[in-house]
Parts: sequence; C-alpha cells; structure tokens
Amino acid sequence: MEEFKTAVILAGGKSSRMGFDKQFLRINEVRIMESLIHELRKEFEDIIIVTNKPEEYRSTENGIRIISDEIKEIGPLSGIYGGLKESKSKYVYFIACDMPNISLNYIRYMKKKLINNKGNACVARIEGKVEPFNAFYSVDILSEIEKLIALNRRSVLGLIGVIEPIFIEEDVFEKYNYSFDMFINLNSKEDLERYNK
Repeated sequence: MEEFKTAVILAGGKSSRMGFDKQFLRINEVRIMESLIHELRKEFEDIIIVTNKPEEYRSTENGIRIISDEIKEIGPLSGIYGGLKESKSKYVYFIACDMPNISLNYIRYMKKKLINNKGNACVARIEGKVEPFNAFYSVDILSEIEKLIALNRRSVLGLIGVIEPIFIEEDVFEKYNYSFDMFINLNSKEDLERYNK
C-alpha cells in the first residue's frame, strides 16, 4: 500500500448555523468544493468526498469517489472512519468542505514528518487547541475508532486523545510562514461575509 495517495473531503455536516448546506458554499461564484478538488489533485491521485447527498455528485469528474457515512448520526468521526476504510494509502489527508484555504506546502511538510517519525496521525496544535482537520490520519487507527463508536464516544478530539499523533506546533507555523488561515471554518453566514470581505 502506498503511503500518501488518498485525500478526503468531509461534506456531511448539518450546516444549521449557515442556513444552507455548506458543501455548496461558494466564494466568488466558485464552489469551495471545486477549489479544494482542484488543489488536492496536484498532490493526491485518489480523492474521496464523504457526503450525505451523494446524488448531487453524479456528474463529478473521474478520479473522485463519492461515499456516504456508513454509520449515521455520529458526526465527523464517521466521515474519518469511512474515508480510512475506503483509502488506497496508509495515510489519508482530511479536510472539511467549509475550509476554503489549503496549503500544498504544509501538506508536504506533514508528509515528511510522518515519513520520518511514523506517527499514526499528524495534526496541528495552536495555542493548545488541537485542529482535527487539515490533517493526516493512518488506516492503522480504524480499530481505535471502532472502539470509540462502540462506546458511543463521538468526539474527534477524543480519538486524538487515544492515538499517538505527531503534533505540529505554533513555532513551525512561524518558522515556515504557514498561515493559521488554513484552519478557518465557515460555520455561519457572518463567517462567510467576513471571509468575502
């Protein structure tokens, strides 16, 4: 199995604060989903969209796989589980459909960290806060996710607490001039308005 082949875009949220489904968000008339796919294609051969509306992606171009949550109503943890199960590589990159900023240089940096350190995930930690997306997870943690699901523990942060991730700390962002904007989520119409400005 190759180490870095698959990227996953999570598009299954309820979008209650936005007022409409966030997987259809647009910036300057371009869907964020389309922008993410365009960028991820430069680094990954295999792109999976985890969505609760697979019918909306029938015309999606080749090389994109569409799946739905195997286990419903447990939030993003289910998307991670599904993406890992369908992965064609040992490590899978995950980003959410409401995260408009992506850095291929940062993705490459995480790859190097994983190659050199062999962790089972690579996530950022900024001001002590763990950022669960714009991150890599290994297929080796599938059994840990299954244990959490069996215990009805749905938190992605709870998952990170029981595995052994490589943490990328703030000093790395400062050293390499990586932008914290990579972790912005557009959760509400107000967020969208601010971002557009």
